Amino acid sequence: MALAIVALVGTTVLAPTEASAHLPYPDPSLPVATRVSQLMSTMTLDEKIGQMTQAERGSVSNADITNFALGSVLSGGGSAPSPNTATGWADMYDGFQNAALNSRLGIPLIYGADAVHGHNNVVGATIFPHNIGLGATRDPALVEQIGRATAEEVSGTGIDWDFSPCLCVARDDRWGRTYESFGEKPEIASSMTTYITGLQGSSLNGPASVLATAKHFIGDGGTTNGTDQGNTQISEAELRAIHLPPFQAAVQKGVGSIMISYNSWNGVKDHGNQYLITTLLKGELGFSGFVVSDWNGIDQIDGQPGFTAAEVTQAINAGIDMVMVPTAWQSFISTLRGEVQAGRVPMSRIDDANRRILTKKFELGLFEKPLTDRAYTPTVGNAAHRAIARQAVRESQVLLKNAGNVLPLAKTNNKIFVAGKNADNIGNQSGGWTISWQGGSGSTTPGTTILQGIRAAAGAGTTVTYNQAGTGIDSSYKVAVAVVGETPYAEGAGDRPNGLGLDSADLNTLNTLRASGVPVVVVLVSGRPLDIASQLPNWNALVESWLPGTEGNGVSDVLFGDYAPTGKLPSTWMQSASQQPINDGDGKPALFPYGFGLTYGPVTTPTAYQQRQAEAFTTQSGTRTETTTDTGGGSDVGYITAGDWLSYASVDFGSTTGTSVTTRLASGASVTGSVQYRLDSTTGPVIATVPVSNTGGWQTWTSTTTNLTGATGSHTVFITFTSSGAADVVNLNWFTFNQ
Repeated sequence: MALAIVALVGTTVLAPTEASAHLPYPDPSLPVATRVSQLMSTMTLDEKIGQMTQAERGSVSNADITNFALGSVLSGGGSAPSPNTATGWADMYDGFQNAALNSRLGIPLIYGADAVHGHNNVVGATIFPHNIGLGATRDPALVEQIGRATAEEVSGTGIDWDFSPCLCVARDDRWGRTYESFGEKPEIASSMTTYITGLQGSSLNGPASVLATAKHFIGDGGTTNGTDQGNTQISEAELRAIHLPPFQAAVQKGVGSIMISYNSWNGVKDHGNQYLITTLLKGELGFSGFVVSDWNGIDQIDGQPGFTAAEVTQAINAGIDMVMVPTAWQSFISTLRGEVQAGRVPMSRIDDANRRILTKKFELGLFEKPLTDRAYTPTVGNAAHRAIARQAVRESQVLLKNAGNVLPLAKTNNKIFVAGKNADNIGNQSGGWTISWQGGSGSTTPGTTILQGIRAAAGAGTTVTYNQAGTGIDSSYKVAVAVVGETPYAEGAGDRPNGLGLDSADLNTLNTLRASGVPVVVVLVSGRPLDIASQLPNWNALVESWLPGTEGNGVSDVLFGDYAPTGKLPSTWMQSASQQPINDGDGKPALFPYGFGLTYGPVTTPTAYQQRQAEAFTTQSGTRTETTTDTGGGSDVGYITAGDWLSYASVDFGSTTGTSVTTRLASGASVTGSVQYRLDSTTGPVIATVPVSNTGGWQTWTSTTTNLTGATGSHTVFITFTSSGAADVVNLNWFTFNQ
């Protein structure tokens, strides 16, 4: 086969011929491995390097794609054609793909985009909740549906590769990518790898099949101080226990690609770490897809701007197969060619990378169906997908407080005041990675705001008044709904090392609402737990809505009780930002523990004035349940030390305060301490303190009655413990509040 060589700006490029039409490798009846081997046997070094190169759409022309036989093009965050419509994307994609097909061997390119909560670069696409909200649903089947819906919308624009899902395990809420994490524990992210099945389908060459990317390998959620692209300073045992399991699950699901993380592990950049990429990922985990770098990720290996030949060599030899070099792709090609010719990068590594990349291209059916399947173009933002998103929104809502059962709101004959900067703002409720990289406020894409959802749900005789700052509220309103929280951000800009509180505009709005004397329901729109412990006592109800996306009526579905809240916290909620990092099991007292989430219940709330068994707690930290020899038998809660706690949801004291609490306890301790009853959190107001001293043994029981103060309405009761020493202090069997 003749190969025409043309010199262009000092770089070898390949002139197209028509010979590829007669090669056997396009025959779809042949096994994929055979097709890959036949194709590779005809490829030059430059063509192989071209397959390993990914350039940004704004930095390449059709001629570049043809002449350099580029393997991939991507859209960075917010990089879109004009017009930014589904058809505009499909036309752009087909133009690039036809250029690839016109190369000497006609190898189709694979086009990548960050469709991380729907096809979020495309105006009019369905925007689903960000991952932290999906983690709160604990619904892997729903997440698979979201993956399938996203795949259809992505396919309808031509794109065949999604840089999603993010399987990071966020361990510090100060990190600006916390919302891209499904939660603080690896088991949540592992369970949500069903998204991969949704994207890729049962086979990669099926209808609307999109290659998934598990990212970012590995440890990006564990950096010191939550610093983006920072240093994850943990042992290998902790890396394997916390950050590796989701990637193991992804490999088991057949994920097609894995993206390397910017962070370092104990001072060594992941992008140059051969042990992590080749030994662990490809070897031990058996990953057979291809590994892609992050945006200019190889530049960071030596800590200096730009990439050097040494960095290119280290990254490729470490096991990276495709390199995302958005603008400097020509320099990368010439650099890698030089390193191969000098023997510093072996041809075996180049061939392994190509075999992995080409295998996925064949499996995707790109050689048979290289252009956009326009049958899926009308699915972008369609009603069926928006219905799935609305379901995801309502399942993600976490009810954290509901004093006096102020929620659900009455639909009829109600007078509701809505305020807050996030009440009527699609951009704010969608967050970062929406239309642009960092996201933006305002009407950035079609959808339903939370305010619009409230207005639509209101029934006969109900008025809904809105003022962002709360101006105009008075005591005639029956309830105020404040939709406050964060505004959009993405990586880097989203890091909050100096505090996680509400801004002054939100605080002023809340103060205005409270001053009216009207019950205040707070809806937090945020990408992470916020530092709100000092304000919480002033709020009647609190709903964490995360970043719900375009379907704000999913929030109103829960506020009005069409659906009861079922979301559970995927992250431990701090009492103070000074506790960061705070995670389940680390012994730090939480405002709301991991897994916490209230619901409306079938009736109201159980009365406080009945005996409660200690082991019937809603949540706990640090304690154990054991068999008791006390009268009546059963179980008690023991092994209690200072800092441990128990919680009991929906305890209704009624309109007048109780007088006392009787506690059944035993102690064989050498230390003294106390049992503290608190309202709504582990640092909430203390309503009773029971002194503890040795009763003669751990199963020598006594009942102690203590005065009770300030307990009215419905609360979650927390029992906390103090001690004069580090040893176990008390066992609890039961308690009852008295009128």
